[in-house]
Amino acid sequence: MTFNDIFKSSFLENVTSITPLDMALVLILSFLIGLFIFFVYQKTYSGVMYSPSFGVTLIALTMITSFVILAVTSNVVLSLGMVGALSIVRFRTAIKEPLDIAFLFWAIATGIVLSAGLIPLAVLGSVCIGVILMIFVNRKSHTNPYIVVLALNGTEYEKNAVDYLKGHTKKCITKSKSARKGSLELNMEVRLSGDDTDFINELSDMPGVESAVLVSYNGDYMG
Repeated sequence: MTFNDIFKSSFLENVTSITPLDMALVLILSFLIGLFIFFVYQKTYSGVMYSPSFGVTLIALTMITSFVILAVTSNVVLSLGMVGALSIVRFRTAIKEPLDIAFLFWAIATGIVLSAGLIPLAVLGSVCIGVILMIFVNRKSHTNPYIVVLALNGTEYEKNAVDYLKGHTKKCITKSKSARKGSLELNMEVRLSGDDTDFINELSDMPGVESAVLVSYNGDYMG
C-alpha cells in the first residue's frame, strides 16, 4: 500500500459532493425560517414564564437539522452511522407547555425539508403553520376557566357566597371544600361572561367572607 492509496477513499469525493452554494443556501434559508418560527413562538406564547433561550433553540435546531440532513443525503454510509450515533442521545428537559412540542417538531421538519431540496414546501408550509398558530392560539375567549378560592368564617355563610357566585358567572362548580372548626375554604371553578372581575371585590365584602381570590388557570385542575 502506497501513500496515495491511503487517501484513495470516498471521503475526498464527498467533500465536493455538496457545493458551497448549496451549503450557504440551506443555512441561510434555515436561519430565516428559524427566525420566523421564533417570531411566531413569541407572539403565541401564553405560558407563565417566557424563556428566550427556548426561542433561540428553535433557530439553532432548524439550522443544525439542516446541515445534518444535508450531510446524510450525500452519503448512504454516513446516514447509517448518523442513525446509530443519534440513537444514543437522550434529552431529559421537561416540556411544560404542550404547544412547545409543536414548535420543536416544526423546526426539525423545516430543517429536513430544506435539506431535501424542497424549498417551496418548507417556505409555504412554514407560512401556513405560522398563520394558523397566530389565528387560533391568540384567539381570545371570554369563557376561560378561573378558580375562586373562598375563605369563610363558618359553614353558615357558604350558601350566600355560592349563590352570589352563581348569579355573577356563567358557570360555577365546586372543586374542593376544606372544613375546619370555625372556618371553611372553597375552591370553585367559574366561567366568566365577560372581562369584568369587580364581582370578586363585592364578594370579599360580604358578611362571613374572610378572603376571596380569583385565579386564572389552563383548565387542568390539580386538586
